[in-house]
Amino acid sequence: MNPTHILLLIAGYFGILILISMLTNKGGSNADFFKASNRSPWYVVAFGMIGASLSGVTFISVPGQVAASQFSYFQVVLGYTVGYAVIGLVLMPLYYRLNLTSIYGYLKVRFGEKSYKTGASFFLLSRIVGASFRLYLVANVLQYLVFDKMPFMGGTGVPFAVTVAITILLIWLYTFKSGIKTIVWTDTLQTLFMLVAVGVAIYIISADMGLSLGGLTDLVAESELSKMFFFDDWKSGQHFVKQFISGAFIAIVMTGLDQDMMQKNLTCKNIGDAQKNIFWFTIVLTVVNFIFLALGLLLTVYANNNGIDAVRDQLFPTVAVESGLGIGIAALFMLGLIAAAYSSADSALTSLTTSFSIDILDIEEKKSEAEAKRIRKRVHVAMSFVLLLVIIGFKYLIADQSVITKLLTYAGYTYGPLLGLYAFGLFSNWKVKDHLVPAIAIATPFIGYAISWASAAYLNFDWGFFILILNGALTLLGLVLIRTEKDERTGTVGQNT
Repeated sequence: MNPTHILLLIAGYFGILILISMLTNKGGSNADFFKASNRSPWYVVAFGMIGASLSGVTFISVPGQVAASQFSYFQVVLGYTVGYAVIGLVLMPLYYRLNLTSIYGYLKVRFGEKSYKTGASFFLLSRIVGASFRLYLVANVLQYLVFDKMPFMGGTGVPFAVTVAITILLIWLYTFKSGIKTIVWTDTLQTLFMLVAVGVAIYIISADMGLSLGGLTDLVAESELSKMFFFDDWKSGQHFVKQFISGAFIAIVMTGLDQDMMQKNLTCKNIGDAQKNIFWFTIVLTVVNFIFLALGLLLTVYANNNGIDAVRDQLFPTVAVESGLGIGIAALFMLGLIAAAYSSADSALTSLTTSFSIDILDIEEKKSEAEAKRIRKRVHVAMSFVLLLVIIGFKYLIADQSVITKLLTYAGYTYGPLLGLYAFGLFSNWKVKDHLVPAIAIATPFIGYAISWASAAYLNFDWGFFILILNGALTLLGLVLIRTEKDERTGTVGQNT
């Protein structure tokens, strides 16, 4: 599959997304952009959230890390199920009861203005870096497969910055008017493309290896690479308890305390529909993650058998596009990769715009509808430029480590303060000295990093993804130290109003 074919595929794909945008953006109001006017069918939201949750990182990085980490990532996935239960039973009823557009409005009700701004700021930081990680991975693959081989200004190779700029421009084009209202539907299509791509890739590679469905099942079951549970070394970052508990908390913070993911849930008609969405989403997401790990095992074995020298995040692209398996798998890989990437990136851009407009600029309370709409559009453009700059910066910072490992580790530092804030708010009835909350939240990641470094250096203890819980606990401890009198309105989980 040559670069011209890939470019035609990308153009056709985005043509479909822009068509969906034109069909869904007839209004373009702030209510449509932020909450889809609360008219989204729950089953459409649930299916679309699968693609947004998995992203290009899962599509590339989860299969790529099987050779090094076996199926240990599934311990994290099992933990996710517990986290999603907490989201559906505790957090979503709270958000719907308060009728929130931005979920960080809860912190304003519970603690005060400074806490509210702090929570929103940590989300903005987390999502900018998280979305940039995801888009960097995909842009890097496109650069490797397509743009490095294209003529550009008298030479060969389109600069990486141009690749990223085109990527973000395409996202902006189909989200700028109706935001989440469009994304609910485009994500559904993108999830479908991604799952079809994975299923067909497994079928084609299995067929080339002469494996039937039973043979594939036996390969996965008997391979050392499919080892899933690790209990032997409690100091290791792969230990079951660390990964399972970390998975639960990662789900809570990266979905339940994340405006990007919860904004889709808040577009459902009512809390009952939103809970159905979370229930079915959890089941399907667990199965899909296992399929990605099985694909990773299959890719690793195929590469070893055929002398293909590719590791980690280059494994799937190399086997799909350059191994001679045919244009069908190459085309579907590219389609799946693009779908996986943009189903998370488009909602990230929309949620960043929503949070900055509502939480930082207060456009809902301080501006007329017309003025708020103008500001929202400017913020949308500004956030696009921020993502562009951060992604280009990653080009010089990320080495050969699996991107999903970096993403989840980084999330432990930026989402930790959010975890601590919400835990204190939901499970205590104390107030805090609101003006001191920003200092606590900012200090926590630095203290957490120092503890993590010292543990590794002197105790040979790897916190792994458990660093999220450490940072949440440090924030919680800090809030306990600055607590004031009890708030008589609170004290029962989920009844903070």
